[in-house]
Amino acid sequence: MLTQIIAIAKAAGQGIMTVYNQPDGKVVLKSDQSPLTEADLLSNQIIVSGLARLTPEIPVLSEESVAIPYEQRAGWQRFWLVDPLDGTKEFIKHNDEFTVNIALIEHGQPVLGVVHAPALDVCYAGAVGQGAFVERKQNPAEPIQIAPRKAQDLLKIVASRSHRDGRTSALLDHLGPHECISMGSSLKFCLVAEGSAHFYPRLGPTMEWDTAAAHAVVNAAGGKVCELSGAALRYNKADLHNPEFFVLGNSDHALLSAVQRCL
Repeated sequence: MLTQIIAIAKAAGQGIMTVYNQPDGKVVLKSDQSPLTEADLLSNQIIVSGLARLTPEIPVLSEESVAIPYEQRAGWQRFWLVDPLDGTKEFIKHNDEFTVNIALIEHGQPVLGVVHAPALDVCYAGAVGQGAFVERKQNPAEPIQIAPRKAQDLLKIVASRSHRDGRTSALLDHLGPHECISMGSSLKFCLVAEGSAHFYPRLGPTMEWDTAAAHAVVNAAGGKVCELSGAALRYNKADLHNPEFFVLGNSDHALLSAVQRCL
């Protein structure tokens, strides 16, 4: 289904861009004071309707859909998890670093994911058994994988552009010499997946739909997304908030151990 999901994500991206290119796109605040744009709602409509046509038997959980009680979700073994516009603050700032995120969750783990950045015309995708790849503009898809970090390599860390906090800054200081790349939305995961960065720490709040699609891409590229303990993030919890997490190479035990000592 990966090809069809990429097509749905790109259609949603086209919808987003029709709003993005208008100077008077409406922005309102949701109950948690996070911004919601016309583009979120349009993207959500395109994705949900597209998934309903493609896989009517698989339920959909989306950030912008009506809340679904855990008692109903608890029996789901397979479902779509969607963030129709990740990085709404980046969208409002007009810096192009926002994405469409679509993930397939099976038994609490992401097995397929598409992260499409319409303003950048870049699409990352990955699935269990198929590897991960990136499409840039009109170029053919290229396979991607994480970059194993050698002892002599300068640590490359990607951090949030809009959600940096004091604890994250303190952690980066404790890790010693490094290069820090600032990026918005779930593109931070993708920089690790394609080998442009070694590590992405997230100590601030996130929701399951923020991470699932990019988590699948990282897994397919040979990396891992884990809690401080090293256990993989799980999905479809009663509380849809994620714990603090880290994105890194699957075999980089030394880096994970260094982070565990710091926190």
